[in-house]
Amino acid sequence: MTKRTLALLAALGATTIYGLNHTIAKGVMPTYVQPFGFIMIRVLGATALFWGISFLGPKERIEKKDWGRLLLCSLFGMAINMLAFFKGLDLSTPINSAVLVTTTPIIVVILSAFLIKEHIRFIKGLGIATGLIGAIVLIVYGQEIRQDAPNIALGNILFLINSLFFGLYLILTKKLVAKYHPFTLMKWLFLIGIFLNAPIALPEFLEISWSTLPFDAIWKIAFVVLGTTFCTYLFNAYALTQLKASTVSAFVYVQPLVGILFAVFTGKDQLNPIKIGAALLVLLGVYLVSKRPSPGLSEPS
Repeated sequence: MTKRTLALLAALGATTIYGLNHTIAKGVMPTYVQPFGFIMIRVLGATALFWGISFLGPKERIEKKDWGRLLLCSLFGMAINMLAFFKGLDLSTPINSAVLVTTTPIIVVILSAFLIKEHIRFIKGLGIATGLIGAIVLIVYGQEIRQDAPNIALGNILFLINSLFFGLYLILTKKLVAKYHPFTLMKWLFLIGIFLNAPIALPEFLEISWSTLPFDAIWKIAFVVLGTTFCTYLFNAYALTQLKASTVSAFVYVQPLVGILFAVFTGKDQLNPIKIGAALLVLLGVYLVSKRPSPGLSEPS
């Protein structure tokens, strides 16, 4: 098996894990773990894992001038982003989650236009409008009465907040990623994330009754920590060593497909015409935003 094939499988593995996460994580909340308490588990587990493997990377020191950016990246990517997503998942449904998190490429383009003055071409503008219409349709008209989804509209808005801050995180980490090894960045970002999340997440974390957790809840928690938080990053990091960034990012289209199919197959969610129509609009918008204007010069694959 070639390195390129392994890289493609790694990228597919990462997006598949993300797709499964929407249903698996919701299966724990709020019965066994509250959403913010889940984030505390996630950052504690990821910190331990990334510090544990950090010896495999180079020994690097973060320069004094970069600590401010590192703190901001952790605030956006390891705190606000995660808190909004898991609270949104607690309030809404797995299918809504799987669809709305794919708006990140659209939000990144909008933020880039404001923060780094990147020009938005007509086709990207059309994609932004299409994707946002789909998101608005899902928020306004995609509501349903469900015991496990007490406030779908608010949950869907939180998914968009998650995408907004994850987009900010992606833009801000560009300089750091070019300068430091991934292990160095992740071990510090998640360690800082513990202290940033603690004021909000620690009370719910302390409420967890570990001794009474059933195996069904334990394996789902382990999946989120080992799979969604740890393995996905490692898989994507490896994929980027062999593939173009545009190739890896294209796998975002697989996530809602996996998420929707898994949610429906396990009986945790169901499709309706509004969800299908909104999902198609969002995915079309993401496609238009991600579309290159012409083949031109590209990164080596």
